[in-house]
Amino acid sequence: MEIKVSQNVKDVPTEVLVINKFEEERTSQELINTYAVDKDHFEGKFGQTYLMHTLGQIPADKILVIGFGKKEEFDHNKMREAVAKAVKKLHQIHAKKAIFDFDVNTDYGKSAAIGAMIADYAYDKYKSVKAPHLDEITFARFSETEVQEGIIFGEAMKFTRDLANTPAQIATPTKLAEIAKNIEGVETKVFDKEEVERMGMGAYLAVGQGSVQPPKFIHMKYTGKNVKKKIALIGKGICFDAGGLDIKPASSMLTMKDDMSGAACILGVMRALAKLKPDMEVHGIIAACENMPSGSSYKPGDILTAKNGKTIEVDNTDAEGRLTLADALCYACELGVDEVIDIATLTGACMVALGTVASGIMGNDEEMIERLIQTAKESGETYWQLPMFKEYMDSIKSDIADMKNTGSRNGGASIAGLFLQEFVKDTKWCHIDIAGTAYIEKPQKEFIAGATGAGVRTLLNYVTEK
Repeated sequence: MEIKVSQNVKDVPTEVLVINKFEEERTSQELINTYAVDKDHFEGKFGQTYLMHTLGQIPADKILVIGFGKKEEFDHNKMREAVAKAVKKLHQIHAKKAIFDFDVNTDYGKSAAIGAMIADYAYDKYKSVKAPHLDEITFARFSETEVQEGIIFGEAMKFTRDLANTPAQIATPTKLAEIAKNIEGVETKVFDKEEVERMGMGAYLAVGQGSVQPPKFIHMKYTGKNVKKKIALIGKGICFDAGGLDIKPASSMLTMKDDMSGAACILGVMRALAKLKPDMEVHGIIAACENMPSGSSYKPGDILTAKNGKTIEVDNTDAEGRLTLADALCYACELGVDEVIDIATLTGACMVALGTVASGIMGNDEEMIERLIQTAKESGETYWQLPMFKEYMDSIKSDIADMKNTGSRNGGASIAGLFLQEFVKDTKWCHIDIAGTAYIEKPQKEFIAGATGAGVRTLLNYVTEK
């Protein structure tokens, strides 16, 4: 789908002209005012739609009206959702081109472009009959700069969703490494198993040793012109999670190709940074591997040694993500960065607590947590802070090692966060658990079922904020 911006669309022919209506206000089109508002009593409540043929009275074949709701309640998130609603309606009527001419401020272009690209998405690579897509949309009145930034964000989300939706037979650790190496404007190093062994990443290596797919530790680096801050972003990169020897039930494996959604998010973010060019130094880190059962798999009761020297008793091989993240966190903290953020489909407990609407967040710096929560809200995502009570540490104490990799089911998401904190040192750090938000089983707001690109908008806005 091509997205354009034009300041003058008054006499431009198109299949569909999309306009807005606020509650208790009339529209910019007298045709709509006459038929939709006066005759059919179209109110313009948020998300309502009204479609009519123009019969040649204006250059557009049809007019689609999107309800914007109450004017005082309208914001960037509602703009994104409204545009997404319009795009889905255009799909239903088999339209290919449309002009969006909204009577609003010009600074909504970024949100509008993101909404259009989210709604036009479908993972239909392997389907004979493709999903409907728009060929071209034109936004009138919006800032060209805002729309172009929205396109970059939308492309990053599409890339992330495509990768997380890709079957595990294709999206292997080696494939993730190849993708990272091909990102323009980013310096990438990929460490093979032997190099990782020399670095002492015993926790990460143990997880991947049951798979025929070799592990790949990926370090990407973007450097802006005038670096004001250094940030490390870590994405969980379990390309398929069978649970190891503590094997998952068959039904629980169906979506485990998405257990690298954190890694997909970081790859999408790093691809976008070269275009956005923030004055930051950003490190993207992925400890990629598969967690598979075999004769060479790590076992319950094994003792692992992480990069920082801490020993871990394996209580459950299906608590593997935190083991890979432990070594990745150690590595990131040695880079001399100001902040570290990890994002991961880490715990079912987080999904039980927060469902599919909110991601869990915790960390060691309250100001950083609050900034991320606020950035998420402004980006159209929801983060909810989970507690990190020291008392929870009792459940991961081990009689034969420094700690165990699992503890009580009660407070499981928080316990996982406390485990990760042991590998952070003194660096400001936040952990984002996207177990419930990265992959949804049924449509939700502007998203179809499948991968959502969770975290992309928030992290991009966070690292590019002025």
